[in-house]
Amino acid sequence: MRSIQLLDSIVSTGNMERAYKRIVANKGAPGVDQVETTELREVLANRWPDIKAEILNGTYKPQPVRRVEIDKPGGGVRLLGIPTTTDRLIQQAIAQVIGPMYEPVFSPHSYGFRPGRSAHDGVEQALCYINEGYDWVVDIDLKSFFDKVNHDYLMHRVSQRVGDKPLLKLIRRYLQAGVMEGGVVSPARQGTPQGGPLSPLLSNILLDELDKELETRGHRFVRYADDCSVYVGSRRAGERVLASISRFIEDELKLQVNWRKSGVRKAARMTLLGYSFYRGSDGYRLRVASKSLLRFKNALREITRKTWPVSMSHRLKRLTQLCRGWINYFKLADARTHLKRLDGWVRSRLRYCIWTQWKRVRTRYKALRQLGANRRNAYMWANTRKGGWRTAHSYVLKGTITNARLQKKGYIPLLELYGETS
Repeated sequence: MRSIQLLDSIVSTGNMERAYKRIVANKGAPGVDQVETTELREVLANRWPDIKAEILNGTYKPQPVRRVEIDKPGGGVRLLGIPTTTDRLIQQAIAQVIGPMYEPVFSPHSYGFRPGRSAHDGVEQALCYINEGYDWVVDIDLKSFFDKVNHDYLMHRVSQRVGDKPLLKLIRRYLQAGVMEGGVVSPARQGTPQGGPLSPLLSNILLDELDKELETRGHRFVRYADDCSVYVGSRRAGERVLASISRFIEDELKLQVNWRKSGVRKAARMTLLGYSFYRGSDGYRLRVASKSLLRFKNALREITRKTWPVSMSHRLKRLTQLCRGWINYFKLADARTHLKRLDGWVRSRLRYCIWTQWKRVRTRYKALRQLGANRRNAYMWANTRKGGWRTAHSYVLKGTITNARLQKKGYIPLLELYGETS
């Protein structure tokens, strides 16, 4: 295809409308221009003819990305680069056109950010390998992958399938748009900013060479974005694979292996996309990794914090959204025991919130009476000197703010949500 045909496809009305709907649905934070997704259509109504002309004649210049730091679960921070909503729209439009050009040649062992594939597919494939006897895992972690990508090498890989110079020039400009921090723009000499719609596709294009190398060597592996694990039959085989593949990554792909996190380990001692593995009576099975459980509990703690000044209905709505999303992601795991324990803990925290909201002795006495407590118990507990957390576990609150009443207010038990995904 000639470049103008590809660029015409990218800026066509149908493609841009699809990209717009995707960007608005994903919401997301504003970029350096502080334009929200809700304001995007108004911006486009005024500026789109000029932007479209600049894209077609090769003069369009993306704005710098806004740097955002996200805490990593294991410590440290992940650097995100948030493009403006307009640039997110254009990146999405580009990805929609060139993505299908690459999809047929991508490896079936690659599961991240691809249509019709998911983390669940990757986890289930890994479980299959492990139960076939390949229960030694070569866990390869790439050091700051999205910050270390060599622009020249990445563009060489892109140009092998997209030969149109104006489009390649536009993609390179997105790579080199730079980062704005504290009002100062720093040029980007390497990396692909993690946070834009084009970044996952570019990472798959680059790491497809790793996939092809692993396939050529006949390895069983799972890759999700920059997380890669290879499944072998022994520790010795794993150490050979780790050494040789690491040389390939560093010498050929110009990337760095994070040796602190990479290694060869038994399946029962590794995690994959938040899941871990354990040996059951009928082979290995899936469970939720301990760090994933801890993050979930911390998120639950934040929503059920007694000092959060929101109504109970809003609190329960947020709680249901969190729990439904988390359980839907971890539906492959054996999690019933954990969820049963968390259910009781969450209900106690909700009782603590309600008790705190009542505040005064008179209010507490009146509320307890209305909920069925006799006068003696209502008076005694309304005047108690016990702490709120201890009171939340008392027979009087469990007997008045019952599980059934919490559900009537809108609390959906975790085990019930888990049953929906079974």
